Amino acid sequence: MDTRLAELLVCPVCKGPLHRQPQGQHLICRADRLAFPIRDGIPLMLESEALTVDENDQIVSASTPTASSEA
Repeated sequence: MDTRLAELLVCPVCKGPLHRQPQGQHLICRADRLAFPIRDGIPLMLESEALTVDENDQIVSASTPTASSEA
């Protein structure tokens, strides 16, 4: 994913900044503790696709109860 594009994107929930770890496959909103996946170089900026992260930016689980109960 292009670094310039990542710098322009904001969290779709709170409109805050997103962070990407080196070699990371997610854009992380630390304010909401959400990680938005990057698939085939395309960030999926949908709240329904987001995963929950902990204070260390480690993925904990799916953000919606229905997503985790279907798995």
